[in-house]
Amino acid sequence: MSNFLISKSFLETMPLISQFLFSFEKIIIVSSSNLLFTVTCLKKHFNYQYTLLSCISGIDLLQTNYRFAVVYDFLSVTYNNRLRLKIFTDAITPVISICLLFKSANWWEREIWDMFGIYFENHPDLRRILTDYGFEGYPLRKNFPLSGFVELRYDDIQKRVITESVLLTQEYRTFKFNTPW
Repeated sequence: MSNFLISKSFLETMPLISQFLFSFEKIIIVSSSNLLFTVTCLKKHFNYQYTLLSCISGIDLLQTNYRFAVVYDFLSVTYNNRLRLKIFTDAITPVISICLLFKSANWWEREIWDMFGIYFENHPDLRRILTDYGFEGYPLRKNFPLSGFVELRYDDIQKRVITESVLLTQEYRTFKFNTPW
């Protein structure tokens, strides 16, 4: 299986956009419409047997046509092989959930929904897990403000924790680093 990525049967089986090696890591890129078919083949095909999903990650690529990338890391215990699968999507196109194939995808897809706002279609329980239900925005997006939109503080008069809009005492400035030193 050392020449896994360049085998002709693999190229004929999978609807790939791209494939390459990076630091001895096998990486394939597929379209989001072919995700479920590709993951099913990777898991159930006798020559691949990627039966362990070790991680799903989200990436915000702010200034590109496809704003987000979703990265799946698979392990074939049978062949002692790792594979990284990437798909790219925009802010409104949903990604197909792979929870029916891998039960462990449930938590990671919920986390990506909560932090990035990438919607997973056909997910059995897509709701926030790391932020409050009333939380506005998605904190791992690159355009999310560092201070957030609301702040919590204890009010001595009301004797409870209250939420308030963030008030910045300084106007937003764009710094131009054109200094001579």
